Amino acid sequence: MKLLEFFDAGCVELELQADSKDEILKELVGLLDLDEKSMAILYKTLKRRENLGSTGIGRQIAIPHCRSLVVNRLRLAYGRKPSGLDFNSIDGEAVRHFFLIVAPPLEVSNQYLPVLGKIAQFAKDPDIPDRLSELTEPEEFLKLLEERAS
Repeated sequence: MKLLEFFDAGCVELELQADSKDEILKELVGLLDLDEKSMAILYKTLKRRENLGSTGIGRQIAIPHCRSLVVNRLRLAYGRKPSGLDFNSIDGEAVRHFFLIVAPPLEVSNQYLPVLGKIAQFAKDPDIPDRLSELTEPEEFLKLLEERAS
């Protein structure tokens, strides 16, 4: 299983517009191309998850994630906020890179946690935050995943 299998250029946004944690979550949910009711449910679920503890893992990266009935398969999106945003990250730094993971409550393939782990591993690579910051096209994000994310 490779991370690239779960992304396409349509779920990558290199210029997130939001200026708050809540707005960023809404904007990321919008990348999944769901109906309005499903987006509202998913946003509330993600907000509840963030209230338990920030998904800001440090090094300018956050991985908001949850399980929800509004999806029937694992869905991922990537968004970048070049100026950064306070996301209550564990290192206190602003977050610029957001990896959204949403999985159905029951998934036969059980990919949710392995994918979360792969993104965390990818994010640990010392030059990944800089490489993500240099992207100019969504396709470059996909190419970076192909190169660096096993």
